[in-house]
Amino acid sequence: MVAEVGADALRLDEVHRFPNGGVRHEDGSLRWDVERIRSELLVGLRVAAESGPVDGIGVDSWAIDYGLLDADGRLLGAPYSHRDGRTDGVRERVVAELGESLLYDVTGIQQLPFNTLYQLVAAKDSEEYADATTLLLLPDLISYWLTGRRVAERTNASTTQFLDATTREWAVPLLERLGLRTDLLPELVDAGETVGTLLPEVAAQVGLPEETPVIAVGSHDTASAVVGVPMGGSAAAYISSGTWSLVGLELPQPILTEEARRADFTNEAGVDGTVRLLKNVMGLWVLSECVREWRADLPDLLAWAHAEPDLRSVVDVDDPSLLPPGDMPARLRALAEAAREPVPSTEVGMVRMVLDSLALAYRRTIRSASSIAGVRLEVVHVVGGGSQNELLCQLTADACGLPVVAGPIEAAALGNVLVQARSLGEPLPDLSSMRALVRRTQRLRTYEPHSVSGDWDAAEKRLG
Repeated sequence: MVAEVGADALRLDEVHRFPNGGVRHEDGSLRWDVERIRSELLVGLRVAAESGPVDGIGVDSWAIDYGLLDADGRLLGAPYSHRDGRTDGVRERVVAELGESLLYDVTGIQQLPFNTLYQLVAAKDSEEYADATTLLLLPDLISYWLTGRRVAERTNASTTQFLDATTREWAVPLLERLGLRTDLLPELVDAGETVGTLLPEVAAQVGLPEETPVIAVGSHDTASAVVGVPMGGSAAAYISSGTWSLVGLELPQPILTEEARRADFTNEAGVDGTVRLLKNVMGLWVLSECVREWRADLPDLLAWAHAEPDLRSVVDVDDPSLLPPGDMPARLRALAEAAREPVPSTEVGMVRMVLDSLALAYRRTIRSASSIAGVRLEVVHVVGGGSQNELLCQLTADACGLPVVAGPIEAAALGNVLVQARSLGEPLPDLSSMRALVRRTQRLRTYEPHSVSGDWDAAEKRLG
C-alpha cells in the first residue's frame, strides 16, 4: 500500500497484491513460504518507488509466528504456520507444569493452543532451535531483511506469551522456568521508533534511497487496525474482522483478574502504551473455507442468505475443530448435530448459520468484555474486510443491541501509515488526532439494531 497523509488527507493506493497461505511440506508440516513473501514485498516496494517519493516504510502482519536466524543471519527453515499440528497437547503440558493462573498473572494472554510460547516449547528438541541465535516474529523478520537490524516491536511481542503484561518487558523468569532460551529474544522497540534505513543492496533492488527509514508501527496487524478504528467520545468496542475476528476494548492498563482469565481474554500491548483487552473469535476463516470447498460465489451466497430465517441454526464458531484447513462444511454439520441444531441442507443455509453464529459470538464476547472492564458500551466499530459484509454487520448490531459503525476496510494499513506519518513529522500527537483524521476522510456506514433481543438470548441458551 502507498499512502498519502496530510492535514485533511488520508488516502491509500494498493500497488501490489499476491496470494498467500500455508504450504504443506514433505514432512507433513504446515509452513509459510516466507522467501516468496519476501520477494513479492520487494516487488511491491519497487512499484511503490516508481509511483513517487517514499518517505517511510512500515511492516505489519499477523501475530505469533516466527523465524529463527543463525549467527550469520540466515533463516533456519521456513517458519511454521500457527495452524500446524505440532503444538497439539503442548498447552496442556505447560499449564500442568506452571498453572493457568501464573501464566495469566505474568503475561495476561489468552490461552490459545498455538501461542508462540507453545510453538517454542514444541521446537525445543529441533536442530533449528539448537542452531538459532535470534527469534524474530514475521514483521520483524521482514524489517530485518530490509535494514539488517534485529528487533521486536512491542505490540506483536505481547502476543507471544513471552512479554510481561505489566512491565512490557520480556518475561525472562517465566521462560527460564520452562527451560526456554532467553538469549534468542531481541531488543524491544515501540511503535514510532525508526528501526533503521535500507540496506544498500535492498535500496538498489527496489529503486529507493538508502536513507529511506523503516519505521516500527503496530506490527501486529490488529494493533495497527485499532489505531485506525474511528472511535470518538463514545465508549466503544471494536471488531477487527478478517480471517480472525479480534473483539475487544482499548484500555489504559491490563486487566489481570481471575474473571478475565476465566473468560479467556487477552491483554495485548497497543500503540502509545494502550492495552487491547480482546478475544480471538474464529472469524471469517470459517466462511472462506466453506466457499473454497464449494468453489462458490460468495456475493451471491450472501445475497441469498438475507432471506433465510433468523437464528434457525447456531453453532459455537470457536470450537477447536474449526481451526485447521480442510472440509469445513462437514465439521460445521457435525457441530450442528452435536448441539442438536437443525443441520442446514443448502449452502445458503450453511452461510446463514455461520453468520448468525459469528454475530452470537461477537455478542457474547462484547458483553463479557464490558462486564470485566466495567464499561457501559454505546457503539461497536467493525473494521477490516468483514466491514463490507452487510448482513454480518446488521446481525452484529441486532445481536449486541448497539449501533455498529462499519469501516474503514483497510484499518490496519491506515493505522500503519498514521504512526509512520507522526514519526515523520505530521502533526498527529495522539491516537485521538489520528482517529479524527480517519473519521474526516474515510467512508463509514452505521447499522442500527432492529431485532428483539430475546431471540438472541434464546439462541445463546441453546448453545449453553
